[in-house]
Amino acid sequence: MDQIVRSFLNEVGSRNTHEPEFMQAVTEVAQTVIPYIVANDIYHGKNILMRMVEPERVVMFRVPWVDDKGEIRVNRGYRIEMNSAIGPYKGGLRFHESVNMSILKFLAFEQVFKNALTTLPMGGGKGGADFNPKGKSDAEVMRFCQSFMTELFRHIGPNRDIPAGDIGVGGREIGYMFGQYKRLKNEFTGVLTGKGISWGGSLIRPEATGYGAVYFAQNMLQTRGESIEGKTVVISGSGNVAQYAAEKAIQLGATVLTLSDSSGFIYDPDGIDQEKLAYVMQLKNIDRKRIHEYVERYPKASFNKAQKPWGIACEVAMPCATQNELDEKSAKQLVENGCYCISEGANMPSTPEAIIQFHENKVLYAPGKASNAGGVAVSGLEMAQNSLRYNWTRQEVDKRLQDIMEDIHKACMEYGAENGSINYEKGANIAGFVKVADAMLAQGVV
Repeated sequence: MDQIVRSFLNEVGSRNTHEPEFMQAVTEVAQTVIPYIVANDIYHGKNILMRMVEPERVVMFRVPWVDDKGEIRVNRGYRIEMNSAIGPYKGGLRFHESVNMSILKFLAFEQVFKNALTTLPMGGGKGGADFNPKGKSDAEVMRFCQSFMTELFRHIGPNRDIPAGDIGVGGREIGYMFGQYKRLKNEFTGVLTGKGISWGGSLIRPEATGYGAVYFAQNMLQTRGESIEGKTVVISGSGNVAQYAAEKAIQLGATVLTLSDSSGFIYDPDGIDQEKLAYVMQLKNIDRKRIHEYVERYPKASFNKAQKPWGIACEVAMPCATQNELDEKSAKQLVENGCYCISEGANMPSTPEAIIQFHENKVLYAPGKASNAGGVAVSGLEMAQNSLRYNWTRQEVDKRLQDIMEDIHKACMEYGAENGSINYEKGANIAGFVKVADAMLAQGVV
């Protein structure tokens, strides 16, 4: 079996050189899915996984824009349309200087499995640009977004490809892009999700990824007869996902100890309560300042410059910042300090070596394609509401989100049971694969 997996990865690697993030994502899936393919004749010999790792379409384009000084800037835009076997392409747009083909292909590939796990009819895609909105004026961000959409609009649509937000793309950026799409197409359609409530958005959508990751952690803990109430929680990041993961954890009775950004992390031994979290939201969302200012308001807390929070003792850890932020050393620290539940809020935040540590120590470990699927799940619900020209209440959307996360957990349990425990990584990969693979078989070689 090892030889079969190595042969597959060598072939994929030869066609995707210098794309480490993409190959990391493919390797993680191949190691669990290929044994399942070999054991099930319906998939064997159909080259399904090889077809799944190859994008159906890759769009790359120039994004020229003018800054506030009147200087012309040029960035590079992308859209990876990975797989449409079970529905139109669905996935976020990331604006960050690190964006390249490898990162977007890994995100698009993960999105295929994540969207399949939600049980909603959505294929997988991802896009973005090597543009960082931080430090830019609203006018500069608007001009960039309008230029970006002037090219992207011809490749997307409500039944073709429906982008959403990701790192660097929040409500402001979605608004500017939606306005430009509406201008260019002369129609009001639900082609972007994450919209404002007054113009087609869904309640709970901003909160959904963070809430969903906490709901998934709750589901995992319940398999051991426990709940998140009373648990100490360490969270990385301080953006949308981290903020709402903290909010839901606090609501359910947990004690949140940390938040972070690229400059370092804050540790509050008294816990970050609702009042303190409201200050963080003001700091990050309105004032657009750095997390270290938290310590000036709450001096009992400490700021740890250029560090990550994984050395803080906790029972639950939620990496909610970015890919590969949690390495082997950090994983060992978490385990040694008593952490036994990991629910990923970011995409692929744990390195392969870290994941091995979690498995070896019987940690409840949820990969992002399962635990952070709440965001795209509510994006799917936003699409449904747009089609109905109707808005569900906050309670209705939250209940649907909880049900979807519970269904994802059940699917992971079904396919991930082994030796009296649950391998959520294996379960998520196989459950997502089966749904997409069955659709691809039914549709022929396309």
